[in-house]
Amino acid sequence: MSSFPTLPSDLLPADGRFGCGPSKVRPAQLDAIARGANIIGTSHRQPAVKNLVGEVREGLSALFNLPEGYEIVLSLGGATAFWDAATFGVVEKQSAHLTFGEFSSKFAKASEKAPWLDQPQSVEAEPGTAPSPTELDGTAADVVAWAHNETSTGAMVPVKRPDTDALVLVDATSGAGGLPVDMKEADIYYFSPQKCFASDGGLWLAAMSPAAIERIAKVKDSGRFIPAFLDLQTAVDNSRKNQTYNTPAVAPLLMLADQVKWMNDNGGLDGMVARTSANAEALYGWADAHELATPFVVEPAQRSLVVGTIDFDERVDAAQLAKALRENGILDTEPYRKLGRNQLRIGMFPAIDSQDVTTLTKAIDWLLAQGVGQQ
Repeated sequence: MSSFPTLPSDLLPADGRFGCGPSKVRPAQLDAIARGANIIGTSHRQPAVKNLVGEVREGLSALFNLPEGYEIVLSLGGATAFWDAATFGVVEKQSAHLTFGEFSSKFAKASEKAPWLDQPQSVEAEPGTAPSPTELDGTAADVVAWAHNETSTGAMVPVKRPDTDALVLVDATSGAGGLPVDMKEADIYYFSPQKCFASDGGLWLAAMSPAAIERIAKVKDSGRFIPAFLDLQTAVDNSRKNQTYNTPAVAPLLMLADQVKWMNDNGGLDGMVARTSANAEALYGWADAHELATPFVVEPAQRSLVVGTIDFDERVDAAQLAKALRENGILDTEPYRKLGRNQLRIGMFPAIDSQDVTTLTKAIDWLLAQGVGQQ
C-alpha cells in the first residue's frame, strides 16, 4: 500500500532516472549490447573486441577534439584505481590538490598515504564552493590535481593550467562529456564511464598529453615498484593495441561506444554541453524562484551543469520528498550520504532530457502542495 500520494500521470517524467552515477542509460545502448552479443564471451585479444576498443578511443578523440600527440588510454578499476595508479606512475615527488568535497579529496588522500612521496599540498574550499586553479600558481609540486566536477556537492571548477610546470591531472568522472573543456589545459583528463557516458563502471579512461606519457615512462624507468594492475606504462602500451592488460567487461564497452557515437552524432561536446546547460537552467531557475528551495552552490558560475544540489528550507524534510518521488518511479534524487544536508541531488547528464527535469520540478511542487515532507 502506498504511503505517499500518487503523482498525476502528466507529472511523471518520461524517464524517472536522475541518479548521479550510475546514471540513466538510453534504450539504444541496451540494444547495442544485443547487437554485439556475438562478441560477448570471446577473446579480448582478437580483432572483434579490439575493434570495439578502437571505436571507443577514436570516438572519444573526436568528441574531445584532442590536440596533436594526445592519446586515449584506458584500463580497469575505475577512477578509484587511477588515483592509486597515479601515485605510483605519474607523481615523481609531490602532488598539489584542490579539494572541495568528497571525491576531489580522494586523490589527495591517496598521495598522503603513499610513503614514497612527499606529503601533498592541499588547497581546501568548503563544500558548496569551488576553488580556482590559480590557487596552485607557483607550486613546487610536479603534479597538480582537482576535479572538474565535485559529484558530492554539485560544484564545478574549470580546466585551466595554473602558472606552474607541473602536470595537470583532472578527475572528470562526472564532468567528462557534459562540461566544456579545452584539452590543451590538461595533461591527464581521466574519468569513469557511468556518468555522462551512461555505461557501467569498472573502467577508467583518460586523455593523455605527450608530456604525461613521457612522465609515465620516466617514472617506470626509475625502478620504482609499481603493481602490475596499476602500471600506467602497461595501460599505455595495451591501449595503443586497442586492448587492456586485464580482461574487460565487454557489455559496458558496447554501451560506451554507442553513447560516444550518439554524442558525436548530436553536435559533439558542444551539443552535449547545450543539453546539460538546458537541464541546469531548468533546475536552478526553478530553485532560484522557489520559496522553499535554493541551489546549494551559491555562486552561479560554480554551479555544475551535470549534478544539481538543491537545499530545502527547514520546514521541508527532503528525505521524505525523495522517498515520495521514488515510490512514484522517480529515482535516485537523494543527496550524497556523507554531506548530511537537507537537499536533493539531481543528475543532469546529457542523456537526460530537459523536459524531464522540468517535469521533476513540477512533481516536487505538487508533492509539497499535498503536504509531503512538510514539518
